[in-house]
Amino acid sequence: MPYIDPKVIEEAKRMDLLTYLQNFEPHELVRFSSGVYRTKTHSNLKISNGKWCLWNDNGQPGDGGRSALDYLIKIQGMKFTEAVEQIVGYAAVMPVIPIPQQTTSPKELTLPKKNTSHVRMMKYLQGRGIDRDILIDCFNAGLIYESAPYHNVVFVGKDLKGKERYASLRGIGTEFKGEAGGSDKRFAFGLSPNGVSDTVHFLEGGIDALSYATLQKLNGITPIKDYLWTLGGVYTSKRHIEEKKLPDSIEQFFKDHPNVKLAVLHLDNDIAGRSATKMIMDILSSRGIVVCDKHMPSGKDCNDYLCDRLGIPRNKSTERSHVR
Repeated sequence: MPYIDPKVIEEAKRMDLLTYLQNFEPHELVRFSSGVYRTKTHSNLKISNGKWCLWNDNGQPGDGGRSALDYLIKIQGMKFTEAVEQIVGYAAVMPVIPIPQQTTSPKELTLPKKNTSHVRMMKYLQGRGIDRDILIDCFNAGLIYESAPYHNVVFVGKDLKGKERYASLRGIGTEFKGEAGGSDKRFAFGLSPNGVSDTVHFLEGGIDALSYATLQKLNGITPIKDYLWTLGGVYTSKRHIEEKKLPDSIEQFFKDHPNVKLAVLHLDNDIAGRSATKMIMDILSSRGIVVCDKHMPSGKDCNDYLCDRLGIPRNKSTERSHVR
């Protein structure tokens, strides 16, 4: 292998993929949403918050990383020396314009406009088995609403002061999923008990949390007794697992609720959900938190199981293979 000065290698490693593409291959970038990009060549490759991940056709995460060097080697198939030479060579002939990261200049949350009627949202969520009274309570608390003009369900996450900091969007009767611009995943959607609790239940998304609240009500637990908190989805690339890093919403939850000593995980019965469960359990256990896995006995997620229990059809978008 040709000799390359270690300083040159370190310089190449420092360049993140978004900076590389914006400066040297801008024709490859496709803006997907606020702060999120994909590429023309690899439509399943997502770039967000300084990281990138190539998702498989079945919706599971594959190769991922931070640097442009990782991308050129893993995705473009270049040899290490070729990738280093390409990055450094481009930088030598074209001035690199640094791309500011969201962490250094956080954006304000931009919530979608509220629709004048929320009938579609209520009909959709009730059609998935979620209890009407729970939905009304969440709506009155400003935690869910129907957006205009696209009629998505908006799940709002707030900080301890009640300020809106996060919003996930779920299409009504469509496959669309997204986040509002300026969303901070540390403050993902969650439901809090009226009193004090030392237990938190972690779920992947808003519909999961509402479904679990409904399941608890069916078991005679009402109002909710514990925290029901979401992760805003799970991200389990190989690098993410190797780094042993908790989802931002879990880290923030325990900062805000140091009295909570028991965590119950209800993540999906798929590869991503099972991998994330193991990783989260290992980390929380090492920090002295009692943690257990209570994935649903049937279906892919909480909503599938709720539908099974109520004897109603599952949502079609969840009808795909899952780990038993």
